[in-house]
Amino acid sequence: MARRLPPASDEGSTERRKRGHGVQKVYEKLRQSILDLSLPPGSPLDEMRLSEEFNLSRTPIREAMVRLAAEGLLTTLPNRNTIVAPIDFINLPVYFEALTLMYRATTRSAAVHRRPEHLENIKAHEAAYADAVQRHDALDMISTNRDFHVAVAEAGGNIYFTQLFARLLDEGRRVLRLYYHSFDDDLPHRYVDEHNDMVAAVEAGDADRADQLAAAHASQIVRQIQAYMARDTTSGIDLSGKAK
Repeated sequence: MARRLPPASDEGSTERRKRGHGVQKVYEKLRQSILDLSLPPGSPLDEMRLSEEFNLSRTPIREAMVRLAAEGLLTTLPNRNTIVAPIDFINLPVYFEALTLMYRATTRSAAVHRRPEHLENIKAHEAAYADAVQRHDALDMISTNRDFHVAVAEAGGNIYFTQLFARLLDEGRRVLRLYYHSFDDDLPHRYVDEHNDMVAAVEAGDADRADQLAAAHASQIVRQIQAYMARDTTSGIDLSGKAK
């Protein structure tokens, strides 16, 4: 007669749930701090310090950091220290070129191939983005903007375009944070309307109009980020020491 295995330990199951909750808590907190730039690029992360901060063992801390590294938000150096992944500013022009091209290609393709269920999904994400803008929630703006454009790409039916565009949007999350920061997270409503206009062009099946709108949308984002990065914050400071 086969031996019965003993029932799984409730204590072990509880411990696994507790650890899983801990991993998620650490992951979400660190991810938010990285994306909103309160943990700047290049910031070191110490497992022991984080273990004390979250009152957890180092195992869930390490698991959360592995997840963040897989998303490209953390980097392990040759000396095994972990830092917040740097933003590759040198290659930003090449990144912007690829991003703009994918805005155009996916939106044009969506206008040609979209089906009713695609439009329903796109409009749901468009509404979620508008709500995030209304609440001035920059991190939610980044997330819902990504989901909106991926939904548009999916409507185009080209899985390679969708995968590449999703990757570009994911890689540019912190750069997009600079975009919203340049408006103090109070995005002018005309930029929300750009999404509305693209949806209308896709729904109408007007590929040329969709392409044009997507190009203009990408262009204004790139210009705003570039202007923010190049802003002069020192010209108004008087270092002469002369009384006025």
